[in-house]
Amino acid sequence: MNRLLKQINIGAVSVFMMFSMFANAAELPDFTKLVEKASPAVVNISTEQMVKTKAVAEDGNPQIGQNSKELNEFFRHFFGQQPFNGGDSQAPEESERSSLGSGFIISSDGYILTNNHVVKGADVIHVSLNDRREYTAKVVGTDSRTDLALLKIDAKDLPTVKMGDSDKLKAGQWVLAIGSPFGFDHTVTAGIVSATGRNLPSDNYVPFIQTDVAINPGNSGGPLFDLNGEVVGINSQIYTRSGGFMGVSFAIPTNVAMSVVKQLKASGKVSRAWLGVLIQDVNNDLAESFGLKRPHGALISRVMPKSPAEKAGLKSGDIILAFNGKDINHSGELPYIVGQMKAGDKVDVEVFRDGKDKTIPLTLETRPNNQKSLAQKKEDQSRLGMIVGNLPADLAKQLDIKGGVVVERVIGGVASRNGLAKGDVITMLNGQHIKGAANFSEIAKKVPNDRSVPMRVIRDGYPMFIPFKITK
Repeated sequence: MNRLLKQINIGAVSVFMMFSMFANAAELPDFTKLVEKASPAVVNISTEQMVKTKAVAEDGNPQIGQNSKELNEFFRHFFGQQPFNGGDSQAPEESERSSLGSGFIISSDGYILTNNHVVKGADVIHVSLNDRREYTAKVVGTDSRTDLALLKIDAKDLPTVKMGDSDKLKAGQWVLAIGSPFGFDHTVTAGIVSATGRNLPSDNYVPFIQTDVAINPGNSGGPLFDLNGEVVGINSQIYTRSGGFMGVSFAIPTNVAMSVVKQLKASGKVSRAWLGVLIQDVNNDLAESFGLKRPHGALISRVMPKSPAEKAGLKSGDIILAFNGKDINHSGELPYIVGQMKAGDKVDVEVFRDGKDKTIPLTLETRPNNQKSLAQKKEDQSRLGMIVGNLPADLAKQLDIKGGVVVERVIGGVASRNGLAKGDVITMLNGQHIKGAANFSEIAKKVPNDRSVPMRVIRDGYPMFIPFKITK
């Protein structure tokens, strides 16, 4: 009898465990219907680009040079490009290079949304649909700040995705990605939302959705779906030390993306409101030093000249606690809020100043379009093998000088050969006094090749002249 009872108990336990397994399985989502419905609107994007290749050394190995920069971009944005792999010593001056990414159709007349880095610099953009139809796409507009690009193909009655409300996303929700990792079309991966509102150092205008969905090279620009089959994000970046998926992926919220799409459709570009301040987070020590009860807000470290902030009376040392009625908990929240507004909008800014709350009315303006000039300045500076910045006021006071620039980074080449180092202060170049970084760039453009020119440098508080020579 005891043996029989024991067998019955074992059987009961087995049945219980089986039902538990079925119950747990029932709690997991079934993505099959979602995938069947959404896949036709997800596209594969490949590009062609004519690029200059480096010469190949006599030993047959490629001289990569600038390709290292492209590899860094790959690790950050998994662009999908491959460096030139060598071959004959008679390397062609130009070659075609393909990149691979994903995208999705947002309207039946052929508008497609993807990442800017997927199509950046492309001469030809190919779009492949789920049913194997292929089209050549045109770029309607791009926005590098949010890493978005709007494409258009000449087609009608196309399948489309349904856009969701990314503001309703919460950590722990199931999400699903469809894309072309490593060229494997319409690959499906799933996971959960790890966090929302993530601010990354290089992307202040996007409150990213962080997920643990497996994202790899080729997923860029593809959709992130919720369980309702609605797109809540555009897969854009991964955190990686190996170049592949490590459990931390980032997607651009659809609410951010559709705001950008609206402007790209209308004018092909995105205009943003401008406040004109440099900000930093408030930690415990700073909060205590300013008299705040708890660390929050955005501390203004600098007010830009002739900016809306300066005109309204904002000052360095002010802590912005709320902007246009929205509380600022972390400094990274402010750029996104400002960027969503338009020039001419009138807002109230709540700041903490001298131990008291103060409300300052302010009118936003159009952000100056100085990206091209900044890029040109860096190009001029990199000709000298270094990147410089304006001299901080406290350092200028300490050295008792006006003007000048500080070496922020030595790239190599000319600057390295001439013995310059990070932290050096340059006050004169080729007989001309340096007023600032912009002025330095203008002077740098006119420095002749193969001839030494005088450069005055202050290092560790001691000034000296060095002969600076640019060799081709």
